[in-house]
Order: sequence, then C-alpha cells, then structure tokens
Amino acid sequence: MKSIEIKAKERKEIGKKATKKLRKEENVPCVLYGQDKGNIHFYAHKNEFRKLIFTPNSYIVNLDIDGKKCNAIMQSVDFHPVTDEIQHIDFYRIDTSRAFKIPVPVRTSGLAKGVKDGGVLQVNRRKLLVKATAENMPDYVDIDVTNLGIGEAVRINDLNEQHENLQFLDPQSVVVTVNVTRLAKSTGALAAEEEGEEGEDTAAEETTSEE
Repeated sequence: MKSIEIKAKERKEIGKKATKKLRKEENVPCVLYGQDKGNIHFYAHKNEFRKLIFTPNSYIVNLDIDGKKCNAIMQSVDFHPVTDEIQHIDFYRIDTSRAFKIPVPVRTSGLAKGVKDGGVLQVNRRKLLVKATAENMPDYVDIDVTNLGIGEAVRINDLNEQHENLQFLDPQSVVVTVNVTRLAKSTGALAAEEEGEEGEDTAAEETTSEE
C-alpha cells in the first residue's frame, strides 16, 4: 500500500481557545491514538492533509511530529458544516509488521456479460474494510466482472476465496451486481408479447388449414 508523509507539531495547549487559534491560522488539530503509548495531540497546516483526504485512495500515513516518526492510518475526519473546511482528524498508530484494518478502494475490470445483454453495472461499495499486514495490503481491490450476467453479483465471500492474504471485514455482503434496466425489462416483455402473438397466429393458421 502507498504511504504519505505528514509533518506536524505537537500541541502545547489544549482547549477551545487554543483550538480556535489554530484553526484561525489555517491549522488542523489532530489526535493520535493507539498501542497503549498514550494519545498525542498535534497539528499541521491544512494543506498537509489535502492529498490524504481529497482522494479516493487509502494511505499509510508516515507521521513526523517534531521529528518523532510513526506509522498511522486516518481513522476519522470532521468538516465544517458550512465551509467544508477540515476541522479535526483522528489517527490510529499501527505496527506495519502486524495486521491492521483499513478501508481499501474497489475497482472493477472487464466488460460484464450482463452489461452487453442490456444490464447496468452497479458498484454497491466503493471501499471495503480489509485486514492485512502492510506488505500484503493492496492499493485497491480489483474485481473482474467479465463473466457477471444480469442479476448476478460478487459477494464478500467470493473475495475471501480469491485473496488468501487478505481478510475482508465489511459486513455488506454484495459488492458489485449487474441489474436489469427498465429498457431491458420493457424490451423483454415486448419480445415475450410478440412471441405469444406469433404463437397465437401460428395456431390460428393451423386451425384454418385443418378446416
């Protein structure tokens, strides 16, 4: 998995007044949790976090807090309800030699058979919660949908069988599906109706010829 470095400074003062001052100076207050080493309150300029937050990708974060370095993952982020400015971020310290949990983006490859038949591909989950060590953690989960027909789906259990070194923890069972469109439904109904009419005409012709 890719990593990103963020340089930050430890907070000396904690409280509403100090936090307000940080935000006024375009800094983002943060907290680092995890591994019984105590919580660390720190901050960095908002520009430090843009590549981490405004992207569909997931990263291991190399935090550099006043020269003290550690690996972490972003746990949560709060935005201002009006301006959408970053207000606060929580990080969780990780040991890259041990398995950790992180949401990983989903990507599809191939043209689904069901799409060729008039269906539409629907990705139900854009990210999946995955547990693995850093060396086995992928940048994204690739799902080949080539053989997926209309009404068929790829489920979490299917992915667990395909990836030995990954454990998928997301409780949502269906990841990708091919749904039938209204057009395909109406076309199918029309075809069935025409087929029925043709059958009736044929039967009528046979009855007439017998007479």
